[in-house]
Amino acid sequence: MMDIRKFEMLADKTIDVVIPVYNAPDLTRRCIDSIVAHLNQSIRRIIVQDDASGHETKKMLDNLPYDCVDVFHAEENQGFGLSVNAAVNRSDADYIFILNSDTEVSQDFLSLLCATFAADPELAAIVPAGNSYAQYDLGRYMLREAGYIPNYYLRGHAILIRRDVFQEIGGFDPAFGRGYYEDIDLGRRLDLHGWRFGIHPGACVYHKKGGSFGNGRSKKQLARRNRAFYLSRYPDARQNILLFSTNGSLANFPLSALVAMENVFRAGGYVHWFTSMRSPTLLCLQMYSYPLRLSTAIWITLKRWRRADRRISAIWMMDDVPFLLRTLLIAWGRVLRLEVKELSLNKSSLLKEQY
Repeated sequence: MMDIRKFEMLADKTIDVVIPVYNAPDLTRRCIDSIVAHLNQSIRRIIVQDDASGHETKKMLDNLPYDCVDVFHAEENQGFGLSVNAAVNRSDADYIFILNSDTEVSQDFLSLLCATFAADPELAAIVPAGNSYAQYDLGRYMLREAGYIPNYYLRGHAILIRRDVFQEIGGFDPAFGRGYYEDIDLGRRLDLHGWRFGIHPGACVYHKKGGSFGNGRSKKQLARRNRAFYLSRYPDARQNILLFSTNGSLANFPLSALVAMENVFRAGGYVHWFTSMRSPTLLCLQMYSYPLRLSTAIWITLKRWRRADRRISAIWMMDDVPFLLRTLLIAWGRVLRLEVKELSLNKSSLLKEQY
């Protein structure tokens, strides 16, 4: 049961919902209807920023029957980031709930998310779980005391964020144009400014995906362009580490090894952990686990080879890895020209050898 004092702390907090809209009138109407039906008691108003949509969408927005909805029509298409920034500038709420127009809510989870902010003053943004995280077994990830899963890769389809923090760091960067990777870039900048963000497994938002952009060639070209721009800004986000250990418990890892992994996550990279434990607890959603088999590691490496930002960049081995496997990994790393490190389970040492 939630502490009543937390509700008292939240009594004077205000929340505005921001929805950037570009066409897709049916999806947009379902999104707005769901917010009014389920979040109306927790929010102050819904700010809709219409990004120069067509006539059908404009007509639908102008005929909405809800007093809590404020609609603003842009004369020219600005893209996702600038649309959100413009809408946030019209708000003076404590928190902004940024929602894609192709999302739907089915429960009022805002008090739960706001209580998370109250429990963690370093938390800047929290994302509700949902179908976008269906591929993850969220029960396997470590929870912070405030009840959320730490994450270092911010997805922008549904974000509850402190308005003052969003504006202090400049909001979404307009350099990303129409969209894609501006949310991940925002997460990088939040981290660089000392803020945390994460996923709340107790809240859920449905995201249809591709409601405005669709799934055609233009979307893929835009995504490739912005991915390249993002990686030029944050080259360390290309880190993809293969980590091998017989030990399957992070509790037995030295602090130095955990810090080394966290540095990879905070830069935007990933750790693929091969261990003998079947379902180990994982640090964040940028960490995956697999059986301790060289064949699986080779398959993962080959599968990710086509995209430069997903290629394996280094091999890390804890010093409990069997001798034969260690020898094979060193040889394999030399063939692929990968950095190979051996990490020590000794609490006072991180790196024993580098090959």
